[in-house]
Amino acid sequence: MSAAEIAEITGLTLRVGAVATAAILLPGVATGLLLARRSFRGKALVQALIALPMVLPPVAVGLALLLLLGRRGPLGPLWSALGIELVFSWWAAAIAAAVVGFPLLARACEQAFAAVDPGYERLARTLGLSPLRAFLRVTLPLASRGVIYGALLAFTRALGEFGATALVAGILPGRTETLALGIYARVQLGEDAGALALCAVSFAIALASMLIAETWLRSSEAGR
Repeated sequence: MSAAEIAEITGLTLRVGAVATAAILLPGVATGLLLARRSFRGKALVQALIALPMVLPPVAVGLALLLLLGRRGPLGPLWSALGIELVFSWWAAAIAAAVVGFPLLARACEQAFAAVDPGYERLARTLGLSPLRAFLRVTLPLASRGVIYGALLAFTRALGEFGATALVAGILPGRTETLALGIYARVQLGEDAGALALCAVSFAIALASMLIAETWLRSSEAGR
């Protein structure tokens, strides 16, 4: 396969991963904070539901998204009214990546906020800060290592998502073909050289992302 094809597939994969991570960042932080700071009836059930996309077969997640986002799904009339064809588009790939990456981000945020003493935030509020400003200026910076690490985990998970994406977005060259889908398609076609080239790119991006995460964590720990 040509360098232009590899660049196109890589660019689409990075776009899907970036959009998916950006979409779940605020909900993931809010969910992690809620689970770390609040005790409520049914909390274990909520935690289990959040973790489901990590343990369910990816095709099951994809089927659920297909039924939800399709024209015949509960949101179908809304898409028709807006003139949006969400299924089998790169937006659908981003949604699938966001769903499977959300548990990683939310649980990482939960652990990060649980490690921060709430007393720091209460002290900041006695000094005149509002609850929101106390969170932004005290709690979030102290938990930032875990939050950023969780975001990077979600991003790398999005880069490798296959099963859910294949169902809800399809494998459409130039439209929805991410690295994972491209590898599968070329293996099916017997194009081993192309599949290996995409594997190499996928490996390089994933390794670079995790190296950045680990290096940043180590530098943050050294600076404390």
